[in-house]
Amino acid sequence: MTVSQDFSQGIELVCPAGSLPALKTAVDHGADCVYLGLRDATNARNFAGLNFDEAAIASGIRYAHERGRKVLMALNTYPQAGTAQPWQSGLDKAVDLGVDAVILADPGLMQYAARRYPQLRLHLSVQGSATNYEAINFYREQFGISRAVLPRVLSLAQVQQLVERTPVEIEVFGFGSLCVMVEGRCALSSYVAGEAPNTHGVCSPAKAVRWQETPAGRESRLNGVLIDRYAEGEKAGYPTLCKGRFDVGDEHNYYAIEEPTSLNTLELLPQLMKIGVRAIKIEGRQRSPAYVGQVTQVWRDAIDQCVANPHRYTPRAVWMARLDEVAEGRQHTLGAYHRPWK
Repeated sequence: MTVSQDFSQGIELVCPAGSLPALKTAVDHGADCVYLGLRDATNARNFAGLNFDEAAIASGIRYAHERGRKVLMALNTYPQAGTAQPWQSGLDKAVDLGVDAVILADPGLMQYAARRYPQLRLHLSVQGSATNYEAINFYREQFGISRAVLPRVLSLAQVQQLVERTPVEIEVFGFGSLCVMVEGRCALSSYVAGEAPNTHGVCSPAKAVRWQETPAGRESRLNGVLIDRYAEGEKAGYPTLCKGRFDVGDEHNYYAIEEPTSLNTLELLPQLMKIGVRAIKIEGRQRSPAYVGQVTQVWRDAIDQCVANPHRYTPRAVWMARLDEVAEGRQHTLGAYHRPWK
């Protein structure tokens, strides 16, 4: 195992890599770290056509390390009883290939890593659902984690309180798709499709998705359950239960659980840096290399300008416009970071 990169300096931009072209695009556009997964259920973006085999990981690590960037591997789903071998093998591969850190959620896998590879850097995945400093400090004391990725349910004040009470580096999501459930605890996909993202690595598995043209419009179904209906010419999103439209009471065909919108914290960047957040994560391993390049470039420019002159920093209109182009529903929100009623 070789851990060749330095994690000690500045705020990091952590970008998604669902493929080797996406990895190279992220690196070329200014990512400090890229995160990726294997082509199986050991990671939470287990979609057909995504992710890496060993040859692609080796190529990606070489490309990133030659340019002074880091590669993180997500092994962030939960093995079930008697099925730990693929996760342990995945961790062994990560070490053999020379990744700079692994992103884990399952305590059993963390114990395996800590005992077998004590020098391996461990990051607690957002799938671990650690929302308080006691939980994060527990993972540090038991398994030696170096960083924790926070679920997207905390206000900015809560993030600050957490940062002040743990020596573990804190990584937060800065841009990308939102999840209405606390990460690591979602049962919606399992309820409808029989497979949970926490164990199978995919929300709304493609094998359960069906599209049908009807007199009422184009319908999307998940395991036979009607998720959405689209009028002629209306853009159709990938069917997930939390972002479907439903009839509830007197309300018809509306987003009862969550609207399609993207988290965008560009305006909070100075506050995030001031309170000591160590890394900004961009969501989107399931998105295209073009998405990765566009979002990475905007955030690279923003971070550089904020570091250079934090007191005069303000998001540029062109940055926000470029992020809105790739946002879900072409709209963005501050999510839980900003709660005006508090």
